[in-house]
Amino acid sequence: MDRVRKILHAGEAHRAGVTGMGVTAAILDSGCSLHPDYRDRLIGSYDFVNGRNGCYDDASHGTHVAGILAGDGRSGQGRYRGIAPGCRILGLKVLDRFGQGELEQLTAAVEWCIENRERYRIRILNLSAGTAKEEEDARACQLVECVERAWDAGIVVVVAAGNRGPDAESITVPGNSRKVITVGSSDGFPEQQGRKHAQYSGCGPTRECICKPELVCPGTRIVSCHTGYLQGRSYAAKSGTSMAAPAVAGAIALLLQQEPYLTNVEVKMRMRECAADAHLAQNRQGWGIPDLRRLLRL
Repeated sequence: MDRVRKILHAGEAHRAGVTGMGVTAAILDSGCSLHPDYRDRLIGSYDFVNGRNGCYDDASHGTHVAGILAGDGRSGQGRYRGIAPGCRILGLKVLDRFGQGELEQLTAAVEWCIENRERYRIRILNLSAGTAKEEEDARACQLVECVERAWDAGIVVVVAAGNRGPDAESITVPGNSRKVITVGSSDGFPEQQGRKHAQYSGCGPTRECICKPELVCPGTRIVSCHTGYLQGRSYAAKSGTSMAAPAVAGAIALLLQQEPYLTNVEVKMRMRECAADAHLAQNRQGWGIPDLRRLLRL
């Protein structure tokens, strides 16, 4: 696992001035609080759940995701810096304070990204949420079709694989889309913790025999931004493929700073070409883990 974390380490890119500057990522989650680690790059916040104005996150999940993707670590003297600390972010609230969301809210937020992609120069959409694989097929198809419209509009869509693994066909919707980049967790919980499944990451193939996920990143006990920063709790640890997906989104932001002319299809192919073997089963790791040195040619 130390080797996996080293491959993904972005410090060398940051020292070379590659921080995701000039790239905008939309984060569809429980919202983004005004955390000091990214608030000067939080360029917009929209609430599809409660219709409230202002930036807030009543579940702390979206704030955590934002920190992994774009936090600069200033609250912890740089110790908990995200992958792309120069990236601009949009916080779109689609999950309530319990981390639950409605299909209509998810699709409305995705459609908003499509309609506003040029206004905010949205290049990346990160969705660390989804529906269970048992979801009614018609509704599941609706969400898949929605994220694929965003992909067809030129946005790089990054989706979490879900935490229903390790059985085959356990990828959650819309991570089962053949177009989007689906991200699983490269690590799991230690067996001695008494968990039924130490490995939780969703595994492919999908029911349509699509190979998934495409990539994996560390997702267990990841320390990132927390909404309790005003009370002195700037960071907290969370686990899940929700934590792995924004790491890949951050890597893509670094790539797009270097090569802004790349299409989303070209980005996906570059991620495939520059992935390192994580030494996991094919239906769990896909192409492997992003190797930032190869990806950014450092």
